[in-house]
Amino acid sequence: MDKKALLIGGTIIFASVGAFYVATQREKSTTTSTETQQAPEAQKSQDELSSNGRYVEYTKAVLEQNADKRRVLYFYASWCPTCQPADDKFKENSDKIPEDTRVIRVNYNDPNTDQEEKDLAKKYNVTYQHTFVQIDKEANVVAKWNGGGIEELLKNIK
Repeated sequence: MDKKALLIGGTIIFASVGAFYVATQREKSTTTSTETQQAPEAQKSQDELSSNGRYVEYTKAVLEQNADKRRVLYFYASWCPTCQPADDKFKENSDKIPEDTRVIRVNYNDPNTDQEEKDLAKKYNVTYQHTFVQIDKEANVVAKWNGGGIEELLKNIK
């Protein structure tokens, strides 16, 4: 009888472990499916500064691709208490930026500021964040101002 009890007990344990494994695999599959469904929303927020919009993040390619438009370089710092609300307003109101204008957010003095961005700040004599520089097709300064948000942008672009 001990062998029968041991065999039955082993079968019950084996079946329980198997059922637990199947249940966790289903839960994992459901979680992955839900994450996949939520990914476009998460991606949307990450793409708010995509290269296709009116308010875009700086890359050399973005700067060059938009040479036929009015370009305003926005020298931004992630630690700047006035830059962050302005950045949010530009994202929320990018549709108010004229279609022929690109506001290009350039990292200024951030840990992730690359050499190209540092060179742009030097080229346009930008000495602190929250500075706007409008440039023409040849990358010459058209207008330059400090501070402000969407209203100041609309007022200052030429």
